[in-house]
Amino acid sequence: MAVLDGDPELDPINGDPRPFTEWLTTFPMLVGAIAPYTHECSWLLDTIRRVFAHSRDAGVGVALLATAPPEGTKAVLGPYAEEFLTFSDPDSTAVKALGLGMLPALAFVKQDGTIAATAEGWDPAGWRDVSDAIEELTDWTPIAIPGPGDPAPYAGTPVA
Repeated sequence: MAVLDGDPELDPINGDPRPFTEWLTTFPMLVGAIAPYTHECSWLLDTIRRVFAHSRDAGVGVALLATAPPEGTKAVLGPYAEEFLTFSDPDSTAVKALGLGMLPALAFVKQDGTIAATAEGWDPAGWRDVSDAIEELTDWTPIAIPGPGDPAPYAGTPVA
């Protein structure tokens, strides 16, 4: 398992920035990292919502991490930015600290900063592996990935 590289600040679009580890004090976190200015981002938002809802029920915190300034993140994500804890990461500092090179991506981070699982691009098997790591830690029920209406797999966009 990898470990979070450093402790970058996470800047919520509706709050004050704090170091990444301070967001992990109560629950492990499932991070959906996205490049909001790409078409692929919009294709996967409903899938992310479904995976997040399932993970929340397992006692896992969920958050979107967007590689855009706060204003752009809010404009592109619309109601998703309000539905979920959403961080702005215009320089991709937090994305890189998670060891991610392609977006969209999922990263499951334990409370000690250990990255239990990641998946890059829209790779349903990889996303299922992340979900399996959550299920193993929380003893929760599995979720179908891909699910009805999910897009076809795609490689994603490189992190700048």
